[in-house]
Amino acid sequence: LGFGSYRFSVEWSRIEPEDGLFSTAALDHYARMCDACRDLGLEPVITYHHFTTPRWVAARGGWTNPATANLFTRFAEQVTRRLGPLAGRICTFNEPNVVSTFGHVWGLFPPGLRDPALRPRVNDTFIAAHRATVAVVRALAPHVPVGLTLAMQDLQAVDGGEAVRDAERHLMEDVFLEAAHGDDFVGVQTYSRLQYGPDGMRGPDAGARTTQMGYEFWPQALEATIRRAWLVTQQVPIVVTENGIGTADDAERIEYVEMALRGVLRCLADGIDVRGYTYWSLMDNFEWVFGYRPTFGLVAVDRATQVRTVKPSARWLGAIARANALDDPR
Repeated sequence: LGFGSYRFSVEWSRIEPEDGLFSTAALDHYARMCDACRDLGLEPVITYHHFTTPRWVAARGGWTNPATANLFTRFAEQVTRRLGPLAGRICTFNEPNVVSTFGHVWGLFPPGLRDPALRPRVNDTFIAAHRATVAVVRALAPHVPVGLTLAMQDLQAVDGGEAVRDAERHLMEDVFLEAAHGDDFVGVQTYSRLQYGPDGMRGPDAGARTTQMGYEFWPQALEATIRRAWLVTQQVPIVVTENGIGTADDAERIEYVEMALRGVLRCLADGIDVRGYTYWSLMDNFEWVFGYRPTFGLVAVDRATQVRTVKPSARWLGAIARANALDDPR
């Protein structure tokens, strides 16, 4: 299709199914994935943690337990020794702010807790694990850029909601952006905007265009979040590690991505160091609590037959990637 990288995650519970027991077979599996990427001219972008945590770690308190940072760092060292020579880029964590908020405040993700007091503690554990893992990667694979990815939204205040918006943004985004100071990159992941009034978060305006996820159709969020990440990290290079839309209308997907990429071009024109753009996702995926209903993929997947069908948006975006330019290739 013309793309230059493939982002995937490794699974901690497969690599370390029990405390201190590391699976050579699992690490070899991921090494073969890296080799396959390299054979196809793709840069392997490896994420060390994407939401899931081994049950034996969860039984000890998971990310509410500060000791989990040391356990994760030990795991990251084993992964880096095996995969570091093969990696093109390493993301320590995928959206740790979603784990702390959805899993410990809203109760939507495991461990399903609803205690706002836990969020700062979980954030601190993730940040400690991230900083230690960056040091491990730089020691064992100094040629590989390393950073974290963050769920960001264009957070807008309405009707005097600035104080509420700012308090949420601090715990959801800023503590992690500040922790990324000195990293090789920060991964910006965004899909829409959220509005905050004095009474808290509000849903989309009446009549607003929405996606399969219930998000407002707001591709402008990418430009806004890139600019904020650049500002708060004090100019750490940006990689867009997720951006896309859950829609059954592939023409709408092209419309969304084109508008988002126009925003990236404006950021580049203003001197912001954006190193790349990764669409979410290659294939229609399992979208956590939403299951298989939302279709984000550039490639459709028939869940009954497993047949893959390339969508027009994939060839459209692939042509842009080949040209490294947004001149409409249709």
